[in-house]
Amino acid sequence: MRITRIALTVALLLPTLLLAQKPRKGKDNLSGYDRSAKATVLHTANVYATADTSAPPLITVTPGHEVVVLEHNGPWVRVFANTDAKDQEDDDTTPEFTEDTPDPSTGWIHDKGIVGPTTPGGDNLIYGLAAELEARAAEPHAPKGAAEAAHLLYRRVSDYFPDSPLAAEAAFRSADIRWQIDKAANADLPSAHEQEAYLRPQIYEGELKRVQKLYPNSPFAARAAFDQLDNKLCGDWQGLPKCPEMEAALYLKYADRYRDGPKSAEALYNAAYRQGVLVTMYQVQEDRKRADAAAKNCQSIAEQMRAQYPKSDFTARAESIAFRVKQNISIYGNDRD
Repeated sequence: MRITRIALTVALLLPTLLLAQKPRKGKDNLSGYDRSAKATVLHTANVYATADTSAPPLITVTPGHEVVVLEHNGPWVRVFANTDAKDQEDDDTTPEFTEDTPDPSTGWIHDKGIVGPTTPGGDNLIYGLAAELEARAAEPHAPKGAAEAAHLLYRRVSDYFPDSPLAAEAAFRSADIRWQIDKAANADLPSAHEQEAYLRPQIYEGELKRVQKLYPNSPFAARAAFDQLDNKLCGDWQGLPKCPEMEAALYLKYADRYRDGPKSAEALYNAAYRQGVLVTMYQVQEDRKRADAAAKNCQSIAEQMRAQYPKSDFTARAESIAFRVKQNISIYGNDRD
């Protein structure tokens, strides 16, 4: 009888104990919040202390930043909105909302433009705005923060809708935008002109490696690998053959690894161009043997491209370089007679 009572007591208490347990931080609940409660906004939303616009807003939430929906009240939604959360560089799977996130801002926003994992067609809605902002970011007078917002929005597509047909491309686009932003920032540093790659700040590779991990053997993994070659290139050749030699080998190795990849033709063109450059550099050094070898390599790469990528613009460009090399026209420096 006593055992029966204990069993009954445990049975009654078990649901309460389970509810009291701290949420597990699994793949779909990394932040400790219910996955369905996480969302992003498709417009700049003001966050108010109360469901009332009579007082000034506390903060604003911009597109791509994550909110956690706590409750609904008519046309209002109460949210946690940590607009200062940044992407983690030590562990790219670290969520924006964790126990260690200091005091996320809580308040009320209008219930519009909020898209989360349970929103019908949400992947298309977020992806569409991301693509629009990415296009605007490329304009001469780009809106402030357009590229950063596109980066975050694309990331939400892959995070919220991992089974979407847009997920892989969205993950790559997000990583690529961040890569290009960091690359441009590094280009303005004095160290950008250093010959050795290790003498300048390395561009963060975490997001690109995440794409390779989640979507191996995909075109997006190949594109992610191509981006990462930037970290191995020289800043300035300084007129010496060491850098184009190394870089040509780097691009040839990439093209061999990703033979059917979307960047393989470009990689081969880059290798052909560097072989053409080497011809000029070796001629300046009066090293006829190496100049002739580089010329043959340039011609060989162009022929390979003609066979593998006959319709690519990069093939035509490589063939033009090979022709000029054969005509003893300098590819690097002054080409005037």
